[in-house]
Amino acid sequence: MAAIDHVTGPRAGSLLSPVTMLRIAIIATVLLLWEALSASGLLYRDVVPSLLAITRALALTLADAAFYRNLAVTGFEIILGLAVGGGLGLACGIALGASRFLSRAFEPYLYYLGPTPKIIFFPVMIMMFGVGPGSKIAMGALSCFFPVALSAAAGMRQINPVLIRVGQSFRASTLQMVTKVYLPGMREPTLNGVRLGLGVATIGTLLAETKLSNQGLGFLVIQNYQRFDMPGMYALLIIIFGLAVALNALVSRLARPLR
Repeated sequence: MAAIDHVTGPRAGSLLSPVTMLRIAIIATVLLLWEALSASGLLYRDVVPSLLAITRALALTLADAAFYRNLAVTGFEIILGLAVGGGLGLACGIALGASRFLSRAFEPYLYYLGPTPKIIFFPVMIMMFGVGPGSKIAMGALSCFFPVALSAAAGMRQINPVLIRVGQSFRASTLQMVTKVYLPGMREPTLNGVRLGLGVATIGTLLAETKLSNQGLGFLVIQNYQRFDMPGMYALLIIIFGLAVALNALVSRLARPLR
């Protein structure tokens, strides 16, 4: 009997899918355009450094122990801000989703305040928490609160009412309802909210570090800018972008439906 060939990819015998090839082509095109612009001299010298200079700066940055100390500071601020803001947002979202009265009374404010640039509140954070890590953590917490709260509230409304009635029929406590019914039932929308919250918390924390700080990745970026070390600044931006993509991919993987 002849063997049956199984097609494991988008096309038999193809190593790369068309989508992957298109992504590679886009990246290659961007790099070629960047290098051409760098060599053209159309912009002020070193504003668009060559790829070789950026690669050299990237290697020097990754070999510098000070970079990892500042990375630890920023990571701590983002994680703690996400924990505080995400925790409060989750509690608020559950309360709004469980009560039609609270939802109608307070949820519109979340929609109005959510898109507001949170950096405008940074002077208030400085007055309340000082110029140290506290104000950066507060910025991260404030930034991630809104997407987590709104996603959790929407997730609460997606829970099968039968599951809620079953929990109530067994006279489950509030804590048991949250841990056994609400959180499992709203897992995907909540994790999507956390993914969005992580992104805006990172932005808020880094912006705060560029405004007033003497440590952190945002501080390093603005320091290189002030010294006009463009290769070093771009190297840091590449690292921050790579870390953000990796964290986003991790949370997105956790948000996938359970099988």
